[in-house]
Amino acid sequence: MKPDEQNAYTLIADVALIYDRSVLLVKYKDPDGYDGQTGWFIPDASVKYLEHPDKAATRLLKVQLGLGIHGLVLDHIESFQGNDGSWHLAFHYKVGLEHTPQLKASDAIANHQWFPIDQLPPKDEVAHHGWANTILKKIRSGIS
Repeated sequence: MKPDEQNAYTLIADVALIYDRSVLLVKYKDPDGYDGQTGWFIPDASVKYLEHPDKAATRLLKVQLGLGIHGLVLDHIESFQGNDGSWHLAFHYKVGLEHTPQLKASDAIANHQWFPIDQLPPKDEVAHHGWANTILKKIRSGIS
């Protein structure tokens, strides 16, 4: 399937929240907004028109988890082709936390859980065939 010009690409920001060698993963209530996926995700959101990815990452933490966290670090950028033929550009951020944050999960979040970075859920329980695990493997080399 060939995407039309308006839907030829998608910009995504996600944030790996890291505390005490653990990372927060979420499950979203409405899989339709997430390519029909029901597994675990690194908290993410689409980047809005003319929005800087840094702002999108900060916004998603505020809206989805009730967190006013700044100082996010862009770890890496990934480009890949989606199932519909459109291109995705994903901005992968990380932030190390000094204490466990008080989360106020939005109604869009079905579940959230902290996982030890070296004991992530099995690939078949993670959205997009274990995509979060792959991202975190790339990020974890910088986690002490």
